[in-house]
Amino acid sequence: MGVVSMTQRKKILYGIFGIIVGLCIGALLRNYRTLEIVSMCNSMNSMKQKSALEIIGLQPSELPTNSQNTLVFVGVMTAKDFLQGRARAVYETWGKRVPGKIAFFSSQDSVAPDLPLVALKGVDDRYPPQKKSFMMLHYMYVHFIDRFEWFARADDDVYIRTDRLEKFLRSIDSSKPQFIGQAGRGNSEDFGLLSLEFDENFCMGGPGVIMSRETLRRVAPHIPTCLKNLYSTHEDVEVGRCVQKFAGIPCTWNYEMQSILHHNSSGTRAFSGILKSKEVHSAITLHPVKKPAFMYRLHAYMLGLQAQELRQESLLLHRDIAQMTELLQIPRINKNLAPGVPIFPEDESSTDYLGDHNVLGALPDLNRHRPRNLDEVVEWDFIAKSLYSGMHPNPKRRIESSLKEGLTDVIREIMEHINNFSRQRGRVIEFRELLYGYMRVNSLYGQDLILDLLLVYKKYRGKKMTVPVRRHLYIQRSFTEIRVREIVDGVVPSQAVTSGPRVSPNTDTTRPFTNATGLDRISHRVKSLFNGLERLTDTLASSGQQRSASGAGRHRDRIVLVIPLSGRSETFMRFLRNYEEVALRQDGATDLLVSMYVEPVETPMIVALLDNLRARYPTARINYLQLYGNFSRGVALDRAIKSPHCDPNDILFLIDVDMVFTVESLDRIRFNVIRHRQIYLPIVFSEYDPRAPSTILAPGWTSATTERPKPATEPADRPRNFSVPYRITNENGYFRQFGYGLVGIYKADLMRPDLKGFSTDINGWGLEDVKFLENVIALNQRGNQRLQAIADGRWDPFEPAANGPASSTVPPPPSEELAIFRAPDPSLVHIFHPIHCDTSLDEAQYKMCLGTKANTIGSYDMLHDRFIHSQPLLMFARRQSQSRGGG
Repeated sequence: MGVVSMTQRKKILYGIFGIIVGLCIGALLRNYRTLEIVSMCNSMNSMKQKSALEIIGLQPSELPTNSQNTLVFVGVMTAKDFLQGRARAVYETWGKRVPGKIAFFSSQDSVAPDLPLVALKGVDDRYPPQKKSFMMLHYMYVHFIDRFEWFARADDDVYIRTDRLEKFLRSIDSSKPQFIGQAGRGNSEDFGLLSLEFDENFCMGGPGVIMSRETLRRVAPHIPTCLKNLYSTHEDVEVGRCVQKFAGIPCTWNYEMQSILHHNSSGTRAFSGILKSKEVHSAITLHPVKKPAFMYRLHAYMLGLQAQELRQESLLLHRDIAQMTELLQIPRINKNLAPGVPIFPEDESSTDYLGDHNVLGALPDLNRHRPRNLDEVVEWDFIAKSLYSGMHPNPKRRIESSLKEGLTDVIREIMEHINNFSRQRGRVIEFRELLYGYMRVNSLYGQDLILDLLLVYKKYRGKKMTVPVRRHLYIQRSFTEIRVREIVDGVVPSQAVTSGPRVSPNTDTTRPFTNATGLDRISHRVKSLFNGLERLTDTLASSGQQRSASGAGRHRDRIVLVIPLSGRSETFMRFLRNYEEVALRQDGATDLLVSMYVEPVETPMIVALLDNLRARYPTARINYLQLYGNFSRGVALDRAIKSPHCDPNDILFLIDVDMVFTVESLDRIRFNVIRHRQIYLPIVFSEYDPRAPSTILAPGWTSATTERPKPATEPADRPRNFSVPYRITNENGYFRQFGYGLVGIYKADLMRPDLKGFSTDINGWGLEDVKFLENVIALNQRGNQRLQAIADGRWDPFEPAANGPASSTVPPPPSEELAIFRAPDPSLVHIFHPIHCDTSLDEAQYKMCLGTKANTIGSYDMLHDRFIHSQPLLMFARRQSQSRGGG
């Protein structure tokens, strides 16, 4: 019985096993087609996936021995959420200028078709990114170990100056094990928790880490071991420990790495302020740049610095060429250093023309310009706590911010040049204070500076010492040669008149003549410039007439001339003749809006003049507002601006009735006023009293009086041809640098609530323009809040919602700045009229009125001649001097 039962059990087991095997074979046969399809799909996907070389755009034949694209491979660690923000900003700025190749490493499900992205298998975006960092290094080793000399690990919030990185890496031997970065040992909170020995450190990951090929070759095979033996949550510490153990080298202990690989501890607001600093200028990497907008801003600033360096290098090359031509005794007019070897193309209209080395190659020399008479002497300004200028309307004034910034730039560059190799010698010279200086600007050569500096000499190697020293700097910032560009209706003509500069048909610059030598040649160059400017002005005028006559031409925004008026009927008649001749007959796109206070005697005549002009030109918008009460220029402008007689898209030009203008004035207004970006405050030419003599004493003056008889009424209007430019000389007028009453601005910008418009609580003339300018400056200062809003994450300029309507979740973008553009305009002339300063005015207004009245008396030369030849004036000055000395 026992034998029979064992046989039956075997049969049952074999039967069950056979059933199981049959079911498995059946299932396999049933799913064979499905498995075959999946296998084909997987093979197709693997065929579509780019290779490592294709991702970074490197050819298989490119190696360090035969290619310039293999100096460094930069691996940027990022995350899926940052691919379209930080990573894209990196790739579109410094990422495309790497002296090698770049790739972004993210989690395995990351996708960005337009970025060189490596999705690391089995890696996610969890923090800390220890696995991501080690797997990135392993990927570099597997695919690129023999194709690059250096390997850099960077975050997506670091900016790298690639030009300096290349220069830095080419100065180091890449065949040796190198582990370069900013050395760290952890902060006080991490003390004792990083498992570092007393002589061990790590390279801080934020500012970037650079490994030589030999270092990566030693470390990469042991990465699995390093991943299994993590002692902390700090990724850069673990990488440093791994390199220390298997490559046998620590991070560089060089103290200078703190400035080369710079870390800013300001957090999200890092690099959101002024970029012109020693730290930014001397660094190769800058960390952290948390917002993409700051990355683009920083890149634009660095491109500007690089352009300055290239211009300086070009200038030095021109000087070398000029010196060689002198040593080889080649004529200055000859542009060939040797026969048949052209340095510059003879044709200055060629796109390869780089400039004239006879001009650009002149060495710096404070005596380069040798005046031939007293009028050619360029006077020096004295720089101390204030700025002192002999020929300026305000001889003692506060140093302008632009001059302060320029002096700071010069001193910083000079100190960097002085200390370029000082650290190798164990010493350094530090700047402490500018004691005084002298400055002059020669329009033909450049800016000359003589600076007296207080410095501190520090020696920290050998016998240590710290000694204060004073040194003089003699500096000349050279100008480049003059170039004129002539544009007619947006087109650069292919030829120009032979009497002036020649215009290149292939470029947008005009090259001056080069057939003269020395000072005469430069004088001819300046005359050619003025001839070109005259032709440019004539071209603008003729084009304006053609547009008015034909009614065609490109679209031009309309200008509304806004005039506050109180009486002055005779002067207003002159202004209307000017307006009719220039604006209505020549320009054809300029309107008039008069905001006038009612005068019982003159108002009917003024209204009749406007109605008559409107009847003769029915298509022109000629309007007026009647106001009542005491005159206030601020109120008059405010009412006119808010009236329906001008549209938001109109350019408002606030002008006074004493002004005369030409069609060039209107063209400059359109060119210089930019919607939502810039307003125009021209510096007008103000006429001196035409009755003031150029001789010693004027009619009505006697040797016994210093008082001049006051005319009872304004002088009769002199006949004028408003199409003829006013003659600008030092004897008949001056440019009113302190006048801000004439303003060009779009109405839409003027109506902004944050600008506040014109003050309406000021009576009479004056001060309202200064208040308005202060409002614009305050607006621009508030505009700096944009950077803070970006840094704090309250506003993203790249988000579409930032440009749309504001909501409760998305704050509105901070106000746009309105740049202030000022320039002398010789076509805007303020005709002289007697000035009466009412003693009932506010003190500030009264002082401004007296200052303006004093400026209109006459030129300094005329007053000087009158003063020294007037015995009463000399006696009066002597008594005043004695009284001050005695008191």
